[in-house]
Amino acid sequence: MSKSTSPYPNPAVDTAETALVSHAGTTVLVRTAEKIGLTSTLSTALAPWRPRLAVHDPGKILLDVAVSIAVGGDCLADLNQLRAEPGLFGAVASDPTVSRLVTRLADDPTRALAAITDARAQARARAWNLAGDLSPDHGISDERPLVIDLDATLVTAHSDKQSAAPNFKRGFGFHPLCAFADHGTNGTGEPLAIVLRPGNAGSNTAADHITVLRAALAQLPGKPGYRVGRRVLVRADAGGGTHEFLDHLAKRRLSYSIGFGLTDTITAAVDEVPDPGWIPAIDDDTGRLRDGAKVCELTGMVDLSGWPAGMRLIVRAERPHPGAQLRFTDRDGLRLTGFVTGSRGPIERLELRHRRRARCEDRIRNLKDTGLRNLPLHGFDQNRIWVALVQLAADLIAWTQMLALTDHPARRWEPKRLRHRLFRIAGKITRHARRLRLHLPGGAPHTALLMTALTRLGALPVPT
Repeated sequence: MSKSTSPYPNPAVDTAETALVSHAGTTVLVRTAEKIGLTSTLSTALAPWRPRLAVHDPGKILLDVAVSIAVGGDCLADLNQLRAEPGLFGAVASDPTVSRLVTRLADDPTRALAAITDARAQARARAWNLAGDLSPDHGISDERPLVIDLDATLVTAHSDKQSAAPNFKRGFGFHPLCAFADHGTNGTGEPLAIVLRPGNAGSNTAADHITVLRAALAQLPGKPGYRVGRRVLVRADAGGGTHEFLDHLAKRRLSYSIGFGLTDTITAAVDEVPDPGWIPAIDDDTGRLRDGAKVCELTGMVDLSGWPAGMRLIVRAERPHPGAQLRFTDRDGLRLTGFVTGSRGPIERLELRHRRRARCEDRIRNLKDTGLRNLPLHGFDQNRIWVALVQLAADLIAWTQMLALTDHPARRWEPKRLRHRLFRIAGKITRHARRLRLHLPGGAPHTALLMTALTRLGALPVPT
């Protein structure tokens, strides 16, 4: 018998019936869903799609799929990770049962999606109410609005799926348009609405921007429709800088900060700005200057008569990052970008607020890490149901961070890190005195954080 020289232990491996469970940390997502009433609201909303004598509730089936997506699943079959742990997740439907439910929902997509989004809106209202002064809509005003970010992304299709089409980057797939509620510098964000579109959908289609914005505003707690005024700020890139969309924002009296394409007239006006007209850009709320960046306002130098009244045009000039190529619209080696807004205030503050729209790119990247990277189903309406479940999974993660991880850096952790450090903590289930108990490993690095999160959730009131 030779002695091993490996630095790793080499135990004998076999299989046995044990009470060990993987993904025990996922219980924090389940507890969050229960505390905000998501389990009951989904069950009620999807009751019309439950066949007679059915064993599994459609609401729990969709919630189980959303939890599996939140912990890293990217297809319906990944529900088997939850099905293997009945002591933690209860009775989980089989793959054929899940597939039949998605097919039934896709047969009536308008009603089905409305039911799911209504359940999400009710759960969001309770989550934000429980969060108190940590909720995104706490203390919002004209000067401190709730921010909704709009942006589109490309999703590649690796097979010929329904409504998949070539896109402007010579790829093939879909071009969904997303809306997110921004949680600010101390948090993450949560998806409010996603409109799934073919790959050849336009980046600046005003009708799609209006549709996704209406759906996003309908998700805001206690604020029916879009009657929210300037307490809501809509941010978007130049794809939203169209007459129709900006007129819609002005008509609804919403605050806005929208990217604006630089025309020859605008770049010519930039050349006419005197040196005193440029103001150093800032990097944070303390006023710390941003190296190599400056801003100016061109409102009085460019004809904006055809645009909404009170619209301001602001341009930033900044040194491009190393290796970036200059564009025809750039000047003196500086990258020029413009945006328009109807807000008052110093232009350097407005520019900082608009630049923070870049956080929307992180939200999209996280969504792609949470089931949006690949749409797994063939039918377009089936994939619309899948996108709704992706939003539900992302909501669960965001609400868990907001309610249970409030004063820890985990409040801003991305899904990959949460899975690695929290959701995949293993445990052991025991039964004693007719009670089920989950034992977590005391030596795991983040068990204390998970226990603190579960304790916080346990202290929240039970929904009535």
